[in-house]
Amino acid sequence: MNYLSLIILVGALSGEAMPEAIDYVSLGLYTLMVFVILGALMFLATWLGKRNPNPVKDSPYESGVDPAGSARLKFPVQFYLVAIFFIVFDLEAVFIYSWAVAADTLGWAGFAYITFFIVMLFAGLVYVWKKKGLEWGPK
Repeated sequence: MNYLSLIILVGALSGEAMPEAIDYVSLGLYTLMVFVILGALMFLATWLGKRNPNPVKDSPYESGVDPAGSARLKFPVQFYLVAIFFIVFDLEAVFIYSWAVAADTLGWAGFAYITFFIVMLFAGLVYVWKKKGLEWGPK
């Protein structure tokens, strides 16, 4: 069972009305307009932008000092993991807070949605824990 059929099943069990076709049409038109406007702006920026390439402009600037060595530094993977965990749990907090604000109007369907969301996040946490992705100590 995929996620969409779970949403439809929970919505049907809770007595909520299914979205009308016009809702999907308006969402599709909005998405299409966003992509058309973005494409037009990117095309205009490329077409109207000045291009004067030369070696001085293409060289990296480091306070007037000629660069020496590679600019790439190796960072431990744990720094990236902390950033990803922060993003995931920050978004989780936003979703749970928004659910808590509207919990009385969402009813049991909303409770089922947020329970499914938290269970999936917990399953992801258990997976990362089992793969030893949370260990920082020396090996």
